[in-house]
Amino acid sequence: MARVPTAVMNLFHRVPRLPQALTRRRSTRPPAASAAALGPRPRPWARALGLVAVVLLGAWLGLLVVGNVRVPVGPMNTTMTLRPSFTGGTKINISPLGALQLDSHIAPVRLDVNVDQLDPERSRALVDHPERLSGLQDEVTQDIARGTADLAVRSCVAVVTGAATLGLLVYRRPRRALAAGGLALGLLAASGGTAYATWNPDSVLEPKFSGLLSSAPSLVGDARSIVTEFDVYQQELARLVTNVTKLYDATSTLPVYQPDPTTIRVLHVSDIHLNPASWKIIASLVEQYRVDVIVDSGDTMDHGTAAENGFLDPVEDLGAPYVWVRGNHDSLVTQRYLERMKNVHVLDNGRAATVAGLRFAGMGDPQFTPDRTQRTGAEQSQELAGARLASSMRDQRRAGTPVDVAVIHEPSAAREVDGTVPLVLSGHIHREESEVMRYGTRLRVEGSTGGSGLRAIEGKYPDPIETSILYFDRDTRRLQAWDSIELGGLGLTTAEVSRHLPEENQPGADTSPSPSGSPSGSPSGTPSGSTPSIPSATPPRPRS
Repeated sequence: MARVPTAVMNLFHRVPRLPQALTRRRSTRPPAASAAALGPRPRPWARALGLVAVVLLGAWLGLLVVGNVRVPVGPMNTTMTLRPSFTGGTKINISPLGALQLDSHIAPVRLDVNVDQLDPERSRALVDHPERLSGLQDEVTQDIARGTADLAVRSCVAVVTGAATLGLLVYRRPRRALAAGGLALGLLAASGGTAYATWNPDSVLEPKFSGLLSSAPSLVGDARSIVTEFDVYQQELARLVTNVTKLYDATSTLPVYQPDPTTIRVLHVSDIHLNPASWKIIASLVEQYRVDVIVDSGDTMDHGTAAENGFLDPVEDLGAPYVWVRGNHDSLVTQRYLERMKNVHVLDNGRAATVAGLRFAGMGDPQFTPDRTQRTGAEQSQELAGARLASSMRDQRRAGTPVDVAVIHEPSAAREVDGTVPLVLSGHIHREESEVMRYGTRLRVEGSTGGSGLRAIEGKYPDPIETSILYFDRDTRRLQAWDSIELGGLGLTTAEVSRHLPEENQPGADTSPSPSGSPSGSPSGTPSGSTPSIPSATPPRPRS
């Protein structure tokens, strides 16, 4: 009986602790109000979409930062890169010549190949041992294959690293970061598989050119004779690299002359003779050389009829002002049509115009006949036209507006302005010549920018397409240098660029001005540096 009160007392001591225990157990469960305060959990599709965005952005950043490889391809140093793209394909950048695009595959990645520079030592080895050129294509093919393999490994590392790093920054969970990296690797592998499945070796048959390359699509070969196999695709790319290598090597031998941003660049063309390909070549040169003004010394047409006038319509879209004088194949109908076009300056009867900082004056050809050799008095009429132009320029000099450049079609007329102007431009004879005449005026005769026109196909050998870039000092308005450009005619894949310096601009020359104030130089017009041409299977045209 004495133990009963003790047991009861112990029970009463435990009862007050029961609410505390219940309270502790309840506190481990979040109340409904607290759960509601955290907001609704994101839906699965939203989480998946966010992960995909992180993966794509991270993979793209990874490719931008570390997803490229530097690969020596033959004697050139190149950079290969994979880039995200909606259309895929391959792009080969050959600065400053332009770019070559191939629809090689359909995948969300594009292969970019940038030709960075020519390695001097490897180039010199080819020059010293020309027999090595025969094995250059095999070497280039091996280099491209090795570079592609290195690029694949580097790209895998780049996309995994980029996606995993961005996933870790966004989610702050290693598992999510590893999942992002794995998904990026899977996407790259799927893109590679798609590119392999859609690989189109025929893309080399229909390349897309830009820049100067757009004027020489035959650089990669005749599309009708290429066998559609992958190894041929590699060989053609190798041949492209080989040809560009020779161009780069050639330009490294040019005399030292660096035009500054203020230099006035003039593109001199002549004797287009209705060749429509000339407009594309001129437009490419205007873009690549940043030409300020185009000068056409005549014979743009062949018969000068009104039916031919539509051929002149591209002149307005060439990207630079157009200065023009009439040739013996251009009529007054042609001249009036050009006078109505915007951005065109027609010079005749000694008329002068200041264009791009230079003052030009010109005279139209006094003859209009397809075959002037049958006309009597042609020589006398040319001399008279030249004398009239010289008189006009003397009048302008006395008026305080001296002419910088004279333009007239025939060289015999151009000789009459000797001593009245520093430089006179002409054409007509379909071959380039340069000389300093007796009284100090330099005569520059341009070849046929139309390859002597569509009639060139009548001969056994096609005439080359010739033009030149003239560099003028903006302050003195004097000729500093010129680049002569010669492209192979129909069916040829040759290209030649030569740089010429006037005698007074050559190293070690006396820079004091001549007594007449006109530039002087070697009458022979011998270039002080020239580039070898890209060889062609077609025999060269014999020079007269």
